[in-house]
Amino acid sequence: MSTQPLNAPDVDVATRTDDVWVTLVWNDPVNLMSYVTHVFQSYFGWTRAEAERRMREVHERGKTVVSSGAREHMEVDVQAMHGFGLWATLQRSGE
Repeated sequence: MSTQPLNAPDVDVATRTDDVWVTLVWNDPVNLMSYVTHVFQSYFGWTRAEAERRMREVHERGKTVVSSGAREHMEVDVQAMHGFGLWATLQRSGE
């Protein structure tokens, strides 16, 4: 037996916090490629090669996924990227 009233709206799937989310870093005209590489190395702990690969993806494709997981963790990563002066957003994976 359902405890939900007959006229209650369905719960929107987008409000689930256990979905996989991603943090995207976007290209901008301000930050140097060397700086973006440095941020990726220092914050995510990536090797120089991996950080440069991701920086190149930002530069050539306009964005790259830098992390994935629970929404709350992605919000922390977005705020960290903003703290470094990078343009970052989060979205549900697969959108």
